[in-house]
Amino acid sequence: MKTVLITGGAGFIGTNLIHYLIDTHKIICVDNFISGSEENIQCFYGHQNFTFIKHNIIEPLEIETKIDQIYNLACPASPPFYQGKNALFTTKTCILGMINMLELANKHNATVLQASTSEVYGDPLEHPQKETYFGNVNPNGIRSCYDEGKRAAESLCFTYKSIFNTKIKIVRIFNTYGEYMDIDDGRVISNFICQTLQNKDVTLYGDGSQTRSFCYIQELLDILVKVMNSEEEITGPINIGNPSEFSIKELAETILAKLPQSSSKIIYKPLPKDDPTQRQPDISLAKKLFHWEPHITLSEGLDKTIAYFEKKLNVIKV
Repeated sequence: MKTVLITGGAGFIGTNLIHYLIDTHKIICVDNFISGSEENIQCFYGHQNFTFIKHNIIEPLEIETKIDQIYNLACPASPPFYQGKNALFTTKTCILGMINMLELANKHNATVLQASTSEVYGDPLEHPQKETYFGNVNPNGIRSCYDEGKRAAESLCFTYKSIFNTKIKIVRIFNTYGEYMDIDDGRVISNFICQTLQNKDVTLYGDGSQTRSFCYIQELLDILVKVMNSEEEITGPINIGNPSEFSIKELAETILAKLPQSSSKIIYKPLPKDDPTQRQPDISLAKKLFHWEPHITLSEGLDKTIAYFEKKLNVIKV
C-alpha cells in the first residue's frame, strides 16, 4: 500500500482526493487551515489509513515515514482570498512551499504532482489554450501573486528535475466544482449557488459574456490519479478540465432555473482588473496519453453541487 502525502488536504480538491484514495492508500494530510477547513476532514479522524499534520508548507516539513507520492495542492485558489493582504502568503506558498515539497520528494525518492492552474495563461490571446501557449499574464496585477506564483512553481519543478532528477508531474487545472467547495470562497459556481439558495442578488461582473469551462470534481480526480501513476517520463504540463465552454451569464441563468423557488435576481458589477475574458482547455494531450475526457454535463454536476450546498446551508442555519 502506497503512502501518499496531500498538502492542502483539507481544501476542496484535497478533501475529495482523500475520499478517492483513503481505502487503498495510506494518507498523510497536511494543512494549516488558512483556507482549508478542519470540518472537511473530521470524518477521516480515526481511520487506520489517515494521518493529519497541521503545518504550513512555507516552512520545511520533516516526515520520517517513507512517502511514495506527494500531491501538492496547498495554495489559496480563491481570488478574494489571495488578493490584498494574503498576496505575499500566496506567493510564498507557491514558491517556498514548492521548494519544500521538491526537497521532501528528493529525500524520499517520491513523485511530486504539482497542481498548477489555467491561470498561468492569464487573459489568453490563444483560444482554446494548449500547453505550448506561454500565456498573457500581468506580472504586476492584483492576480499576479497567484498567477506568477504558479508559473514559478512549474519552473522550480523542471529545475529540480534537471539538477536532481526529481520525479515530477504538472497538471494545469481549469475551473473545477463540486462537493466540499467553501461557501465563501468567491468562486463563481459556489457564489451563484449560495446566493440563489439564500435569495440574494446573483452578482455578475462585467456583462457576463466572459467564458469559463467547468469540470466536475469526480472527473478531475480520475485524471489526477492517472497522471500521478503514469510513466516517469510523462511530466506534463497537462491541461485537465472540461472543454465545454459557457458564458458566466449562461451559468447564472442555469442555476436560477434549477432553483425556481428563489427570489434572486441577476445584478451587474464592474469587471475586476485582469479578469480573463475567455478560458477553455485544449485537452488533446490528456486524451492522447490517458484516453481521458469529461462526460458529466454541467447540468448534472450542478445538480450534485446544489444538493451539497442545500445541506450545508441548512446545517449552518440550524
